[in-house]
Amino acid sequence: MSSAIRQIPLDTATRHHAHDFHQIVIGLEGRAEFEIEGLGGAISALSGCIVPANHVHYYAGTGQNRQLILDLPSEAQCLTGFHHDLSRLFDAPRFFALDAPLKRYLDFLMLELDVVAGDSEPQQERLAATLLGCLNARLAEAPAPPRGRRLDLARLDRFIERHLASPLNVADLAREACLSEAHFRHCFRKQAGLTPWQYVRNRRLEAARHLLTRSHLPLAEVAARTGFASQSAFSHACREAFDTSPSRLRRTGSLLADSRTPP
Repeated sequence: MSSAIRQIPLDTATRHHAHDFHQIVIGLEGRAEFEIEGLGGAISALSGCIVPANHVHYYAGTGQNRQLILDLPSEAQCLTGFHHDLSRLFDAPRFFALDAPLKRYLDFLMLELDVVAGDSEPQQERLAATLLGCLNARLAEAPAPPRGRRLDLARLDRFIERHLASPLNVADLAREACLSEAHFRHCFRKQAGLTPWQYVRNRRLEAARHLLTRSHLPLAEVAARTGFASQSAFSHACREAFDTSPSRLRRTGSLLADSRTPP
């Protein structure tokens, strides 16, 4: 699958799905709401969001709206070979705004798409690579911090647990650690071996598994208490992490608990 760049309005009814390719969504007109695995935000003209592959996302347009959408498979030319470092953009979902130079590049990109509409695939890859490279330069992580600076992961764990039912983003965790977001991302990945978003997702899933196997709460309530946008989003994450459905995970956990209970 090659990269594809398209312009579409988003339905004003809330929809959701996940797909096996990355996406960049940039607002051209009007407004749209997105929630990507619990990270919520709005897109207006000349702002956008990053949707990593296999992330369940909910979205809805508001009134008259139009979005520029880049569909980017992991094997696309703009994410491989010389451009392979750009795949780091999709380590976690995030929202961004275009600065003045990127706004001018977006104008050029739109005009160029009209010019090459009849034979666009190679040029779309080049246009996508340039846009991704510019975004990466602006959103890149900070340089390595001085040696010896370590995060208090136990404190962060307590913070995540207190806010498990709420939307959490990297900026929230960075404030708790008293670091800039870029500095925090670098420190966290180096110390924990995961992105902050992956870490929070794992904590949500472990808390959900505990509730499933130690309580009789409805699945929708388990999803809400552990920060998933819906029961559907929770089920998708559970299958991806544990290779089974929440209801089956509950039955398996209950059977194990019963087997450990003395007669």
